[in-house]
Amino acid sequence: MITIHHLNNSRSQRILWLLEELKVNYNIKHYQRDTTTNRAPEELKAIHPLGKSPVIEDGQLIIAETGAIIEYLLSKYDKNKFLPKKTDRSYNSYIHFLHFAEGSAMLPLLLALFTGFLGEAGKPLQPMISSEIKKVLDYCEQQLTKYEYFAGDKITGADIQMIFPLEAAKSKGLLSEYDACDDYVNKIHKRKAYISALEAGGTYAYGPVND
Repeated sequence: MITIHHLNNSRSQRILWLLEELKVNYNIKHYQRDTTTNRAPEELKAIHPLGKSPVIEDGQLIIAETGAIIEYLLSKYDKNKFLPKKTDRSYNSYIHFLHFAEGSAMLPLLLALFTGFLGEAGKPLQPMISSEIKKVLDYCEQQLTKYEYFAGDKITGADIQMIFPLEAAKSKGLLSEYDACDDYVNKIHKRKAYISALEAGGTYAYGPVND
């Protein structure tokens, strides 16, 4: 049985959602962020040297990084619901957005967070960061205006990845001018498996309770 090492208010919420969608039995081990630093606890390093979440165990196998975990779970447990066939037109978009989420999309959002800690010292970087965030959201809006989901009109593993950057943007009030992105987040938040994942994971600052 899979064990997921789940950190509150983190990207590991996506893996809980995927496991619920796939109807895979799993155990969950909860970790809480440090109330002062908001960082993951040191005990996560006993599971994986990076000390980050998500991490899953499947037998003797330990896998870190959200994208790698999604690919592993889909290759082992999916029955063509979330994993497009390589011959499908949606496959290239699936691969693209699976990696776009943690690459181009999350970088400016994280930079905005980190430079915010610098106060006045971080202000010179804010125009550039805001421009990059706008570029990401414009791109997402364009895609979601054309299609119901990121890889097309069928939900895929790319949507498991992409929900977090859009949730993060929504929590900062950045989706007020992006109707397709906002509707997409609200639609995902209503999925039965997503709601079950929230119940399993506990407190999650980016979920529908903040809508």
